Amino acid sequence: MHERMINPATGVYPATPDYIHALEVQQTGRLLFVSGTMGLDTSGHAPEGLDEQLELIWNNLRHILNTADMTSDNIVRVTSYLTSVDFAEKNQNARLKALGDRRVPTTAIVVKTLTPEWLVEIEIVAAA
Repeated sequence: MHERMINPATGVYPATPDYIHALEVQQTGRLLFVSGTMGLDTSGHAPEGLDEQLELIWNNLRHILNTADMTSDNIVRVTSYLTSVDFAEKNQNARLKALGDRRVPTTAIVVKTLTPEWLVEIEIVAAA
């Protein structure tokens, strides 16, 4: 798999250091589309705090990726659904921690979740 970051120098607002405008992925053999994943433990319980839910989400995503013989290095797209705009910075920091130096296209949307205890939900696309 080959990747190329697309960040036009002119004609569109500049990308910030935490994301890129686009990622071209070539020569992929597999694509993995992961459903929105919540910060639930193995019994389906959501802790009360945002930090704990974000940690569980990224642990759950890593487990799903591992089951598909992938890692966070295979993630090519992240979409976050936040129940409050106040969660944006912590969500960004959790994503940056989970992905390390890797930058991928990302979107964060403020929504009402199906269950009030779910503070954030994240879906990803991975390629290998």
